Amino acid sequence: MEDSSTKIHSSLRTVEWKDNKVIMIDQTKLPNQLVFVTYDDFNQVADAIRTLIVRGAPAIGVSGAFGLALASLQSKSTTKEELLSDLEKARKILFETRPTAVNLKWGLDKIMKVARSGNTIEQIKQSVINESKKMAEEDIEINKSMGKNGSVLFDDNDTIMTHCNAGALATVAYGTALGVIRATRESGKNVKVIATETRPIQQGSRLTAFELKHDGFDVSLIPDTAVGYSMANGLVNKVIVGADRIVRTGHVFNKIGTYQVATMAKQHGIPFYVAAPLSTFDMKSDAKDVIIEMRKGVEVTGIGDKKTAPDDINVINPAFDMTPPELISGIITEKGVAKPPFEESIKKLFEAN
Repeated sequence: MEDSSTKIHSSLRTVEWKDNKVIMIDQTKLPNQLVFVTYDDFNQVADAIRTLIVRGAPAIGVSGAFGLALASLQSKSTTKEELLSDLEKARKILFETRPTAVNLKWGLDKIMKVARSGNTIEQIKQSVINESKKMAEEDIEINKSMGKNGSVLFDDNDTIMTHCNAGALATVAYGTALGVIRATRESGKNVKVIATETRPIQQGSRLTAFELKHDGFDVSLIPDTAVGYSMANGLVNKVIVGADRIVRTGHVFNKIGTYQVATMAKQHGIPFYVAAPLSTFDMKSDAKDVIIEMRKGVEVTGIGDKKTAPDDINVINPAFDMTPPELISGIITEKGVAKPPFEESIKKLFEAN
């Protein structure tokens, strides 16, 4: 029997494999419509990642894996070598969709490793599908472990601020930062949430507020510009966000605006936590080498078809920023909570893995 928490969130299953097709919630249509899209071509999955139909680092990782599973079914190859070559072409197309989140590379690499170890074409196709489905299930379990590990850091009657969307919609289901908030509630504590709207794509107002309201949380929405006001007026006890990449030194890359929230939290003595699975950690790169994705100016100069800026204005539109470790109180993972000094505590989590 499935437990109640799986049941609550099953209607918000972000990405799923069904009848050899990939089914996703189209997150660009939220909160007005809950629309599911079905894909049978890996190029469609690549487009979905590129255009934010699916977003959130863990969800992108699993979507990439599902994309390769579709590519294996699409392949007309007659030898193992041809099939691996087709998969490698698909891997490249999927990989180039979003450069900052490290989970995409992790998901694609995992599937390619499984593919290389197969013998026959049939066996490779089956094992690629099985592995990607297993990754989706594991994503939910990982989030639940993370939730349990993080829930002890939050108290009854806390008001928790979050930025962007690190919820069920950013993962296969349940969520990372919001998964911790869910687990806190499931442990019997009463919590409220303040969500920032997260300009310019509004993941906070469109997605976080939508899914928390959907699950019966007490959630208030604020403009990004009211973070300091909320903290200065004692409206917030703790902050929790997700991450798109964390390097071994504890520098966290997350949605643009996270650095401002963390700086403001430090100023007001409010604990600032990050929740992310080990698949979000990049143990090889230095913080200075991480590519920050720059997105189109039109995201900033208008909302939908409505223009909000003069024509031909220069726009700087980074999708992510970097929060340095000295602003972070703890990083919550499925293997435990890393505390400062992070280089040491993150290494320990990987050794325990």
